[in-house]
Amino acid sequence: MKRLASLSNDIKQYLIVTGNYWAFTLTDGALRMLVVLHFHALGYSPLSIAMLFLFYECFGVVTNLVGGFLGARLGLNKTMNIGLAMQIIALLMLAVPTEWLTVVYVMIAQALSGIAKDLNKMSAKSSIKMLVNTGQEGTLFKWVAILTGSKNALKGVGFFLGGLLLTLLSFNGAMFLMAGFLALVWSYSLYALQNDLGKAKYKPKFSDIFSKSRSINILSAARMFLFGARDVWFVVALPVFLSQAFAWDHWTVGGFLALWVMGYGVVQSLAPKLINFKASRSPNTETVKWAGLLGLVTLSITLSLYFTWEVKTVLIGGLIVFGILFAINSSLHSYLIVSMADSDGVSLDVGFYYMANAMGRLIGTVLSGWIFQLYGLAACLAISFIFIGCAALISIKLPTAPIINNN
Repeated sequence: MKRLASLSNDIKQYLIVTGNYWAFTLTDGALRMLVVLHFHALGYSPLSIAMLFLFYECFGVVTNLVGGFLGARLGLNKTMNIGLAMQIIALLMLAVPTEWLTVVYVMIAQALSGIAKDLNKMSAKSSIKMLVNTGQEGTLFKWVAILTGSKNALKGVGFFLGGLLLTLLSFNGAMFLMAGFLALVWSYSLYALQNDLGKAKYKPKFSDIFSKSRSINILSAARMFLFGARDVWFVVALPVFLSQAFAWDHWTVGGFLALWVMGYGVVQSLAPKLINFKASRSPNTETVKWAGLLGLVTLSITLSLYFTWEVKTVLIGGLIVFGILFAINSSLHSYLIVSMADSDGVSLDVGFYYMANAMGRLIGTVLSGWIFQLYGLAACLAISFIFIGCAALISIKLPTAPIINNN
């Protein structure tokens, strides 16, 4: 307690933002698993399930752009609290009788949830830049990796929680429970978040939402393809495939994917130790190398499914290796954007980058349902391999010199 009391006010504010982000992440992961499994049980096709997340991802693209602008103008505390409030509304919208849950209605509720998620993520990631001294790239990488990894580990817990809640409670009951939990977090956040952490010294113009940095534009393009490569087979195709091909129930699917995401988060947190930091200061060298390894694993799983060779063993084992390599790729990208971002109005650059991230998720989500329904999981993985190749090729254009923070 004495150590907490001795912390600077900015760090205390950052810890509260991080705690809010963790609480939100639990409900976000649980909600996604609940929606996929519940509507699959109701007889929705894979494409229809994918469409339920269409607005979630579409509004994520817009939110990251506008949210970065608002964070710089208003402060990250306000964008965080707005996000928490919108998630509570989204959960309550879904706590209605089943006959009300039409595709359009659920898409609108998911749109609110998508806006809320990206406001929270942008606020938490942007805050780190304010707390690490210029030039301390090792510390920055470590802090970004810990935040990103812990978030994804908690999202995995959320997947597990979603499967558990759907088994123990009704879909409506799960929505009410999560809304009540977040309402408590939001109430404390309104009281505790008092400073305008991350507020720009100048008044950004709306045109500033688009990055003017060549390096950030290149990194953002690579990020779009990287996350499209993951979600094209992970969001809808994989849970439905596990349920159909292996006859796994809700509990098993939710539990397995939860463990995968939790492990993925742990690897993200350890990324600075897995990558030689001095070598990793050349962005294009490291990003191309790790993307190439990820592509090889994806191609191996694709061929196994196409030729129906040891499908269960290769899919599960390959998924584990894919998670490890994807976590390293993602953590490296997350560090690079925070390092490259301008310190004054950091949320503008971070928001633009996560706009590209959301665009990749949007493309991947739609393709996940559509391609799986028409051609199966092997085709989804083939597209994933192509997307990873695009990410690697784009990353060649990243700076070749060591990163020197010039903000």
